[in-house]
Amino acid sequence: MVSLLNPKAIVIRPSKIVHKSLTPHPLARFVTEEAICLMFRIGFDDIYTVECWRYVVYVHAKGVSTFVSYADFPPTVGVRPPTTLDFIKWRRRWRKQHDQAHRKQAPEWWEEFFIREFWQAPSESVLHSWGELVGIIRFVFSEETLAELRRHYRQEKLSLN
Repeated sequence: MVSLLNPKAIVIRPSKIVHKSLTPHPLARFVTEEAICLMFRIGFDDIYTVECWRYVVYVHAKGVSTFVSYADFPPTVGVRPPTTLDFIKWRRRWRKQHDQAHRKQAPEWWEEFFIREFWQAPSESVLHSWGELVGIIRFVFSEETLAELRRHYRQEKLSLN
């Protein structure tokens, strides 16, 4: 695989996330450009701006101009871990989905988000933090998805040793 030859390095780029509200939403800490790229299947360079308003996130990108719920974003490492109130907001959002089979589960792209974060982990301690986070929110994934995430976690852990 060519992707295994690429060194894992932290890419530093200017943030396109702008907070427009004096009162930040509790889930605003989980808004990331990586999640937006996966959500809309676009590249980092395609994002023009991400505005975090009081109750919604406005995403303006190449071919995308839409409002997004804060409850659509997966949790991340490096900020306060998810709380019970966060779980309630996520579940309420997922209940509004039309697909009956996925009403109690995270969107499918969350799996890809966590797999990418495992792969991008520069050290075993960072990878462990991502693994702990997935362990905290494991109930939001189906058994198959959770097994796939565990497989990718083990694979990345072996490659870091």
